Amino acid sequence: MFDWVKMRDDDPTGVVRLGLFVRNDTLEGRGAFGRSRSSIFQLLALFLGLAVAAESPASPEYVGKAACVDCHTEQSKAHTGSHHDLAMQPATAETVLGDFTDSVFDHHGVRSTFSRRGDKFFVKTENAKGKLEEFEVAYVFGVYPLQQYLIPFPDGRLQALAVAWDTRPAGQGGQRWFHVYGNEEIAHDDPLHWTGPQQNWNYMCAECHSTGLRKNYDAKQDRFDTTWKEIDVSCEACHGPGSEHVGWARAGAESGEDSALPGAGLVVSFDERRGVSWVIDVTTGNARRSEPRITSKEIETCARCHSRRSQLSEDYVHGEALMQTHLPALLTAPLYFPDGQIRDEVYVYGSFLQSKMFQAGVTCSDCHDPHSQQLHAPGNGVCLQCHQASSYDARKHHRHDPDKEGGSCAECHMPPRNYMVVDPRHDHSFRIPRPDRSVSMGVPNACTNCHSDQNDEWAAAKTRDWYGDEPEGFQSFASAFAALNSGAANATPRLVEVMADTSQSAIARGTAVRDLQGVFSERALPDLARALFDEEPLVRLGAVETAGLLPLPQRWQLTQHLLDDPLLAIRIEAASGLAGVPLDQLEPEDQRRLQRAIQEYIATQKTTLERPEARVNLGNLYSAQGDFVQAEDYYRQALAIDPIFTPATANLADMLRAQGRDDEGEALLREGLARQPQSGALHYSLGLLLVRKGESEAALTELQKAAELDPDSSRFVYVYAVALNSAGRPDEALEVAEGGLARHRSDPSLLQLVMQLRGVQ
Repeated sequence: MFDWVKMRDDDPTGVVRLGLFVRNDTLEGRGAFGRSRSSIFQLLALFLGLAVAAESPASPEYVGKAACVDCHTEQSKAHTGSHHDLAMQPATAETVLGDFTDSVFDHHGVRSTFSRRGDKFFVKTENAKGKLEEFEVAYVFGVYPLQQYLIPFPDGRLQALAVAWDTRPAGQGGQRWFHVYGNEEIAHDDPLHWTGPQQNWNYMCAECHSTGLRKNYDAKQDRFDTTWKEIDVSCEACHGPGSEHVGWARAGAESGEDSALPGAGLVVSFDERRGVSWVIDVTTGNARRSEPRITSKEIETCARCHSRRSQLSEDYVHGEALMQTHLPALLTAPLYFPDGQIRDEVYVYGSFLQSKMFQAGVTCSDCHDPHSQQLHAPGNGVCLQCHQASSYDARKHHRHDPDKEGGSCAECHMPPRNYMVVDPRHDHSFRIPRPDRSVSMGVPNACTNCHSDQNDEWAAAKTRDWYGDEPEGFQSFASAFAALNSGAANATPRLVEVMADTSQSAIARGTAVRDLQGVFSERALPDLARALFDEEPLVRLGAVETAGLLPLPQRWQLTQHLLDDPLLAIRIEAASGLAGVPLDQLEPEDQRRLQRAIQEYIATQKTTLERPEARVNLGNLYSAQGDFVQAEDYYRQALAIDPIFTPATANLADMLRAQGRDDEGEALLREGLARQPQSGALHYSLGLLLVRKGESEAALTELQKAAELDPDSSRFVYVYAVALNSAGRPDEALEVAEGGLARHRSDPSLLQLVMQLRGVQ
């Protein structure tokens, strides 16, 4: 079975991690599955302060921002007109910023026309069938530097039009229509097309652009009835439903005394900065927090929307740990560069967790006003709150004119990257510029971002002349991740070193153990075992994913304690990996623990049944349990809502194989390849099927195509080389294996195969 999809890197852009590997699970009797020992995680829950309190008899209710204005006038004034306030609005003459005066925009032959009739706005553009059709605009989305437009569909979907309005001034290149994918051609049947699943507001955008949202997706009818408490990001989006707080305020006004209600009735009180000061040490020029930050509730609240994550539950409770309802992405490619710099749109959180600022106790509101989202001070002023001006805002530090970009803290330490063509996002890892890493790793650097007429070698030489040897910076994990990406032979020990180093950020350590999947060997097993008990949740998350490579009895022994982890995200990852454990080989208590976690996993997938990923995940679960009827049903459901979703085709075909239905599987794979002839994964699956049928030449053709189309998959290269050798073509097999090893130098299977083939020679 190919275990493809785990719904981790997909939200809010829907990218699926296709971690293809062959499972070889064997069961050898009850003795392989011992009794559980989970008390450590009961203690860990207390240590982390993550145990869920019992819900009060009457849960607080949303009251709307109008109930907040009278008492919180300053905060309300700051919020009005902010990006949160204008996150989503009905389309009106006041809110629509684009040119709807019969303006035209052409993109790869698709001619979109924008018009207005009375108080309504329309666009005539390409529909899901590739034909021109006129649609009415229902809502505007965002305000600066671009504004998108939402189109309602009869099934309750709102789709984000990919042609957006550049709201920047004309002098900056704005006041124009443009396509959010730049010059890339997006066909009408592409998931990225504006009518497709990747542009669906209900799933992709809604949770973070409105307050108190419920998707209300009906899986049987495949339709939405999405609702919100407030259309924008309002007070209660962060503070939680405010009815008890309003009650507290009214009771105090009537009695003249404060109520005894804890936290003034707020669901979550952001008090991490209360009574805290930052005092600059004149010897270092840096400030130190007067009291250590002992929680991350403010950061985790912001991370709900300002992170690359997938949603596990709609039952979000304000103030709880993010991983109770969401699964955050780690520092994996292609989201990040090997040194941790942002590559894809990752929404700040993953960057910030890598930073020295996070480790020092900085919170979001130390720099940003939480109500206006503006910085507390202009220019370098926000940094000089904690960094002595004479040390840092000086030519001796940055070697540039203080009045130009080179003297900007953010330009050097938070280099921006544009998304959606015109939207620059600053990297929040607060890194030291390292042009030498650009030379050795091919990553960007702040120096040549500005000095585009120079090369990386020039920048590296300049910084070396100014500062001596290149400072390591806080992201010292870079060399290990670069070793993995380049296929270096020492990638495994380098990753283990990062994973074991508690001075490294938790997200870097979690990424390191997760990345061991590609280069795992028995020598790393003790280190993996330790990571599975790490106090940092992100490390346990990465470890439990990698543990999926282990034979099932061993996997049970090492990961079953995580079924009782205090965090939902980790419990369900453990449950997914252990779904194939036969219940009759477990003690009654362990049966209950496993079944409970599996039910949690099922519930999380049903939260996003509008996505093919969720249905494939359920198909994988039931297939692992031997329930092929349910598994097949979910795989076919996934294909019904997205016929080109490769994991559904590949996993269904493999399950049909397990049932002796190879003819059906072959027809399915060939149908999939007719839709996606460039899919290496489907060619690979078809090649394996043909091997089983004894059609060796046809199989070799398919396996060769897979290896050529997806050279980043060492598995495809390995299997193709093995097939060549089995066909009596050892010289060709060695050539293919050596080529694969040159690209994946740390892959143990390829290394062993090359050694074997050379021995034959």
